[in-house]
Amino acid sequence: MPEIQAALLTDVPEGEAREFAVAGREIVLCNVEGEIYALQGMCTHEELPLDGGEVDGTELVCNWHGATFDVCTGRATGLPATKALETFATRVDDEGRIFVAFPG
Repeated sequence: MPEIQAALLTDVPEGEAREFAVAGREIVLCNVEGEIYALQGMCTHEELPLDGGEVDGTELVCNWHGATFDVCTGRATGLPATKALETFATRVDDEGRIFVAFPG
């Protein structure tokens, strides 16, 4: 899978979700205790952006209707969403650059 630099570690404060456009896709990066997770940027409930959603432990809470998702797996954990978010592998290098791997 090709890796593309998405952001810097300093761009994604711990406990927050931030949206980035990477390789023509909107993704959300979440920082959970220094681990970076990448998910599709739109909620599966009503296709609204997840940017600015709250990260509570390992759950991302959509700020539109309160749907929750596991940031590690993308699984929907709370209504009104029932479908999982697509997830992407991430890597942070020694210089604090966040890389995201996209399939294909």
